[in-house]
Amino acid sequence: GTLTDSAGGITNSVAYVLKHYGISVKDKSTLNVFVGPPLVESFARRYGVDAETAKAMTAKYRERYSAKGVDECGVYPGVVELVRALKAEGAVVAVATGKPTPFTVDILARHGLDTLFDDVLGSEFDGTRNHKWETIELLLQRHGRDGAVMIGDRDNDVLAAQRCNIPCVVHDTKELYNFLNR
Repeated sequence: GTLTDSAGGITNSVAYVLKHYGISVKDKSTLNVFVGPPLVESFARRYGVDAETAKAMTAKYRERYSAKGVDECGVYPGVVELVRALKAEGAVVAVATGKPTPFTVDILARHGLDTLFDDVLGSEFDGTRNHKWETIELLLQRHGRDGAVMIGDRDNDVLAAQRCNIPCVVHDTKELYNFLNR
């Protein structure tokens, strides 16, 4: 969500899952809560399903997302220029995401961003690194903590950065306001 606007692919894929499970959604914008946090947890919390059903819903989500959702996102303006400027200053620039690493690598490649980053790491389909803080921690081990900063747009980015004891720059003031006032 920080590099690309992935909400369309995510919400359309969640809607696909819900239709499969006979759950109707009147306003697809209510599905924006699925952007950011781990899907299994989101399905369980939002729809009160058990862990096995939440995992099955996540598998159904990935079925659609891998076929169509990866194409339903676009790069935010200024991202390429920002990454190039950071790299020109000598920064190591890595992607830490809650999305599965293969989806992220695919999305970056589809948008010509794959060569911009020093490292790309997300969750894995088997549940490894299901939490953003786990991804950040591994990237910090690989590249060092000195000067590390998380740039994010969701409350889970802020919480993960806090857990890893690094600062977080939030580029969406509405999300920050919502986080601070919950």
